[in-house]
Amino acid sequence: MTAIRFVHTADIHLGKPFGNHAAHEALRAARAGVIGTLIEVARKNAAPHVLIAGDLFDSANPATKTWRHAVDEMAEASELTWWLLPGNHDSLSARDGAAATWEAMEALGYPNLRVLRDAQPVEMQPGAWLLPAPLATRRPASDPTAWMDGAETPPGAIRVGLAHGPVRDFSEAGTGLDVIAPDRDRRARLDWLALGDWHGAMRLSDRVAYAGSPERTAFGEDGRGSCFLVEIAAPGAPPAVERVETGRFDWRTITLDLLPGDDAASAVIDRLPDGARRDMLVRVEARGRLRLGEAAALASLGERIGPELCHFELRDDGLGTEVEAADLDAISTGGALREAANALAGEAASSAVGEAERQVAEAALRRLHGIMAEVSA
Repeated sequence: MTAIRFVHTADIHLGKPFGNHAAHEALRAARAGVIGTLIEVARKNAAPHVLIAGDLFDSANPATKTWRHAVDEMAEASELTWWLLPGNHDSLSARDGAAATWEAMEALGYPNLRVLRDAQPVEMQPGAWLLPAPLATRRPASDPTAWMDGAETPPGAIRVGLAHGPVRDFSEAGTGLDVIAPDRDRRARLDWLALGDWHGAMRLSDRVAYAGSPERTAFGEDGRGSCFLVEIAAPGAPPAVERVETGRFDWRTITLDLLPGDDAASAVIDRLPDGARRDMLVRVEARGRLRLGEAAALASLGERIGPELCHFELRDDGLGTEVEAADLDAISTGGALREAANALAGEAASSAVGEAERQVAEAALRRLHGIMAEVSA
């Protein structure tokens, strides 16, 4: 029996536009380099197979240049076999037009690209079989892996499942989107179930895992992207699994629960690594209450450390501000500035205006306090 070694990845989302994100150009460039990074990982670790568990593309109709550049780069790494599973973003649905893209890829005739259009076993190498579950539609109504339980492979063969979808609802809303049975590996006698859909790397058991996106796509998927290097020595043997970091960008969400007297700005800096931070995207979510000066210092943090980072944003909608006379004196003790500060403080504390208006007034007051602190410095 010959062992099998492969790279398990998913959710590459080539062609993702990133909308109006301030760092969209850098994020697009990093995503375009993912295929090259996976080639390096496979070559370095002598893994002849790369399994992509769905969502190679971000949309059903990626630009021709997007998919062509990707498949050409895969084909050039001719010693690797690429096993490509249609996911929910790039399903086989004719209605969405995605089927045409997969057909065009197959028409190129690259021998090391295997588009997995059918739910049936396919031999990866002698003694190892792949059981793929391609998605025919964006939202399947049933478990696409159910067929694996009864799938026949030669006696003594290694069985690897490849699928895309949730084994449980990962959303905060709890919308009940469970699709794939979490014990499919046991039901179908799989030595490894390679999953895609969840963008963070997650081991669900010794034999079931989400690879996560090799280049993260949003806050909430904190850290750098990665893939799994998997080796199976024999049927039933515990797989040897290594998580390999592949992402260029490091996404960080810093949540602060604040009380008056807290130095929120220092708390953020203390949670960032020393050294170069140019490949970091940082979102600070502040809630609780601070004194005006403390809140103003936090509001100005982006100007202080933003240039060091790829991206910085502060979400302080949940942050309340306590305003004292001394805080207003720090802005001005009289004149038009003091009148403006008094007006903003009054609106921020008023119950006669809506929450949105109070938040705007608090933000303006923090900004005014911060400007005057800079002028006085």
